[in-house]
Amino acid sequence: MNYQESFISYLQFEKRSSSHTVTAYKNDLDQFSQYCAEVVGEFNVYTTDSKIVRGWIVRLMECGLNPASVNRKITSLKSFFRYLQKQKIIAENPAVSVPLPKLRKKLPGFVEENRLNQLLDNDFFNDDFIGTRDKLIITLLYGAGIRLSELTGLKDSDIDIKLTQIKVLGKRNKERIIPYPVPVSSLLEEYWRKRRSLFGTNSERLLLTEKGKPVYAKLVYRVVNRELGKVTLLEKKSPHVLRHTYATHLLNNGADLNAVKELLGHSNLAATQIYTHTTFKKVYEIYKQAHPRG
Repeated sequence: MNYQESFISYLQFEKRSSSHTVTAYKNDLDQFSQYCAEVVGEFNVYTTDSKIVRGWIVRLMECGLNPASVNRKITSLKSFFRYLQKQKIIAENPAVSVPLPKLRKKLPGFVEENRLNQLLDNDFFNDDFIGTRDKLIITLLYGAGIRLSELTGLKDSDIDIKLTQIKVLGKRNKERIIPYPVPVSSLLEEYWRKRRSLFGTNSERLLLTEKGKPVYAKLVYRVVNRELGKVTLLEKKSPHVLRHTYATHLLNNGADLNAVKELLGHSNLAATQIYTHTTFKKVYEIYKQAHPRG
């Protein structure tokens, strides 16, 4: 019996995994099978042990594969052998105890303050409804640090112009109130005025397409990518980069880490601490300027 084919069928028809996932698992298992054939003559599920799995990891690393890709391949192996365990074909999973290569922490990219100021303070946006909406998208993502899903879910009633606050529904349906920069209020008023002239007063969502429908994720991605492309050479120009930028700029300007955690809606401080790497350079510069012996 071909256990690999059986496992792939299980992923397709019982787990209902995506075609991308199924293809990735199949490729990983085929590569491991080929490695076993080279090293021990065949891929035998009964005799494969942790030593063979470790040898494959070493081979992958020597070939220059990054740790994240190696970890994903080992995850494929673990899932395969776990499936065989459930089928009572093998007793132990040889991939479980194998130490995985450490992942390199990918530091979040961010846009420099002067670059964003250049985008928002100059005439980069058209003066029509679409231009005003696009500027509002950038301004809210950067000015409030909200997630893409939080932005697209905003309703008019979530905005408090007097208190310059917005209410968002975050992960796990957790509601939070976030202040936004005072100038955003005038931009909101301008946007509402133009929206009313086109679509009237009734609106399910704050941000609409040119056809009067709620904006969607791909549209926001396109807007952010296009507009940030005017002022930065960052490879990744996404809504989440503006969230990273929001947090980084707050910390660079002296905001308390716990306060930033609450503003971002993080459940623990560890998720927020990734942004502190970007502030060290700023702290070092201040030290050099301020310390008598700096």
